[in-house]
Parts: sequence; structure tokens; C-alpha cells
Amino acid sequence: MATASVSFKSREDHRKQLELEEARKAGLAPAEVDEDGKEINPHIPQYMSSAPWYLNADKPSLKHQRNWKSDPNYTKSWYDRGAKLFQANKYRKGACENCGAMTHDKKSCMERPRSLGAKWTNINIAPDEKVESFELDYDGKRDRWNGYDPSTYTRVIADYEAREEARKKYLKEQQLKKLEENDGDEGGENVASEEDEEDGLKIDEAKVDESAQMDFAKVEKRVRTTGGGSTGTVRNLRIREDTAKYLLNLDVNSAYYDPKTRSMREDPLPDADPNDKFYVGDNQNRLSGQALEFKQLNIHAWEAFDKGQDIHMQAAPSQAELLFKSFKIKKEKLKSESKEKIMEKYGNAASEEPIARELLLGQSEQEIEYDRTGRIIKGQDVALPKSKYEEDVFINNHTTVWGSWWKDHQWGYKCCKQTIRNSYCTGLAGIEAAEASADLMKANMARKEAVEDEPVRNEEKRLATWGTDVPDYLVLDKKLLDEALKKEGARKKEEMDERKRKYNVKWNDEVTAEDMEAYRMKRIHHDDPMRDFLH
Repeated sequence: MATASVSFKSREDHRKQLELEEARKAGLAPAEVDEDGKEINPHIPQYMSSAPWYLNADKPSLKHQRNWKSDPNYTKSWYDRGAKLFQANKYRKGACENCGAMTHDKKSCMERPRSLGAKWTNINIAPDEKVESFELDYDGKRDRWNGYDPSTYTRVIADYEAREEARKKYLKEQQLKKLEENDGDEGGENVASEEDEEDGLKIDEAKVDESAQMDFAKVEKRVRTTGGGSTGTVRNLRIREDTAKYLLNLDVNSAYYDPKTRSMREDPLPDADPNDKFYVGDNQNRLSGQALEFKQLNIHAWEAFDKGQDIHMQAAPSQAELLFKSFKIKKEKLKSESKEKIMEKYGNAASEEPIARELLLGQSEQEIEYDRTGRIIKGQDVALPKSKYEEDVFINNHTTVWGSWWKDHQWGYKCCKQTIRNSYCTGLAGIEAAEASADLMKANMARKEAVEDEPVRNEEKRLATWGTDVPDYLVLDKKLLDEALKKEGARKKEEMDERKRKYNVKWNDEVTAEDMEAYRMKRIHHDDPMRDFLH
């Protein structure tokens, strides 16, 4: 039901309401109609169809689910800038004393102050401005581009295009002038050579319009097109016939290609001829050019900071680069000075012999051999970069670092298999002792488990009435037990009434089994709830 206000209903009314809703859902009863005469879907949940209490809705409706706060008076229009309405021929009462417009006063006038205002001269009456007043909605108040005319940006584009055309025209004139000067210096009498033909071709090529040339650096611009706004696209310089890097080597054990970053760090064809390869892996970019210089700059900043200098690559990059340049200059200076000292002392025998041709060409005999999986069999491995933290530091006679061994969710040393950080290395003897201790512990635990599994035999003990073990030969005489009970009863009465107690008391310390049984039977148990009814 789509009612908004929920009033109190009796149990019978509530039952009828549920039956009506079920009938509407089944199609047996007509659907509920709102205040506008529209049917309400009976399958809408109650938490959606029920209106909030503060709306005070008396009739079923779904208006609270619609944009019921919308006001048709709201608009997203903007002021008509510079629009004029009416221009009078003479001054009117209540108009601006300076320009003569009726839409503002002299204090708010934006025109240049006249020596004699329009009120006194009655000439050059300014037209009335178009004054608009409208109420903006929530989005209109916060729209920073409201009222902006996109066509005004074409003037900025035209300005830049005019500058670009002027630059191209100037460069073309300079190129033609330079080629003509070179052509005039050679003279017309000399025989035409290959250089003259090339210069002629350059002149002809320069005269050709740039739009007809295959200029890959040309920028194609689109302004207010269906494909989007102002965009600049550069022609792709990669030939579409080039083989993708992940197709250079289809072996699954070759260099790994990451499809997310589209990177392949290792060389996919390490055994191929370097002259025939155009791609050697992304690591080549890290080991050449400015990437290597930036890496050296970071390492220098870390080392300088460890030695106490106040230097940080991210906080002050200019300072770090300046210090690195000065460091390289000082290093080269010290290196040259030490080299000169050594040459002055021992001489330079290397300069007497000619340098080998392979050294001049930058070649070497270094050979690296790989197996089918890409691992190095012969040759020098690629040096792994080290971080600014200490590495390969062995303490307490250990031959491996902490964390080189893992067992049972614990880190340890691989050399002695100990899991205590500051322990002293015991070597193979410690490993054997630990294994023996573990085996002994396992044997003890197995023995303990075997003992615990055996059931414990509990022997039932026969206790006498007075608390001791009943011997097998003990047999109570019934007649003696009756006499002992009578004797115990007389003793109890004597204790209760001291007048019957005799002066001379005879004491017999010989206690028989019947006497003990009679005492136990006549004894009062204080925790017995029936003790008051015994006597």
C-alpha cells in the first residue's frame, strides 16, 4: 500500500489490509490509484511506497519518490552581455546624471566621467542596458562555465595558427635564401655535378607546399568536430608491419612479457646477432642514457646522506644534482692528479706501444653462454643492484644471513638451522644435535601418548563402617550388635541426663567391631535433614 501516514489499525483491519495487498499482487483486485488517478504497482515494497511522516500525505501517492522539490522558476540561463534596449534623445528624470541611462545612477555609472553630464548637455544620451533578474538552481549557482560562449575560443586558436603559419613562412624563406646563396657562389660556368643536382632538388623540395609532403611531425587539429573538442593528434611513427615484442620469441621459457604494463625487461632473443635486432629488452633503457645518470645521482645522494650530509633527492633535487656535479669534478681532478703522480714516478710504458684495434673499436672477447632455460652457463652474470641498506653482513660466526632458512613459520640461519636471531653458529654439529633432540622429543611424546591411551583400572575397595579396610575374615555377630546398640543407647541417655551419671566411672578401652558399628549407627549427622526425628 502506498499510503504515507501510518495510523493505528486493529488486528482485524491489519489482516484485511494484508489480504487486499495479496489480492492486488495476484491480480484479483484492482490496483491502488494515487491522487493523480494513476495506478500504483502493488509489487513496490512498502519502504518505497510509504511517504515520510513529515510530508503529511493523506492519500496514497508516489510523489515523494520523484523530484518533488523541483521549481519550474529555476533556470540555467545567463545574462545577455552588452545588450541595449532603448536610447532616448533627451535626458529623462531619474536617469544617470553622467550618461543619461535609466538603468543605473551616477554612482554606479561605468562610463568615463564627463565634464558636463548628460543632465545638463542633453546630448550623447547612452542607451539603457538590459537588466535581467532570474533565480538559478543548485547547479546553476555552482557552474563555473555558465554563460561561457565556446565560439570565443576560436580566436585563441586562430591566433596560434597565424603564429605557426608566420613561423613556417619565415623558415621557408630563410631556407630558400640560403640555398640560392650556395648556388650563386658556385657560378653558372662550372660543370653540373652531383652536389648541384642535390641542391636543385632541395630547392624544388622547399618550394613544394608542406601540406603535400609526407611530414610525420605535422599536427592535425580538429576544432568543434563531432569527434570531440579541440584536439591535436600526431601521426604514429611506428610502422604497422613491425613485429610485436611478445611475438619475437614464442618460447614459453623466454623473456617474460607483462601484458598490463606492456613491458618485456629481458632480451627475447639473447643468442641472435646484435646487428640484426632492433629490440633488446626494456632493461636497455635503464642501463643507458639519462636513466643511468639519474640512477647514479640517487646512489650518490643516499651515500652522502649516510655520511652525514644534509641532502635529499626528493626534497631538494637541484641541490643534489649540483653536489653530484661538484663531486664528479673533484673525483676527476683527484684521479688525474694521482695518474700524473704515478706516471711521473714510474713512467708511461703503455704509450710506447700502439693500442690494440679491438680496444679502439670498443670490442672485447667477453662471451656469455646460456642454456635452453635462459640461465647463464659460461660468462659473467648480470650484476644485481644493491640498495642503501647493509647486505651480506654475517654475525656470530654465521656463513649465511638471517632469513636464509624457513621452517615451521619461523625464519633462521641456513648454515646452522637456528631460529634465534642472536645465536652463535654451531655448524653441522648443531644441526645434528637439533635433529637428535627433535627425534628424542618425538619418541617421548609417542611414549606418553601410548601410556595415556591405556585405560586406568580402578579397583573397588571395601571399607569398614568406621572407615578402614574391611578384612576378608571380618563377620559381625547379630546378637552382639544388638547388645552393642543397647549399650550405646544407654550411654547416649546418660550423656543427655547427667543426674544418672555415677560418681565412679568405669572405662573400658576394648572396642569391638560390633561397638564401632553401633557407634556409627547411633551417631548424629548434622547435615542430615531428618536428624531431629531420630530421638
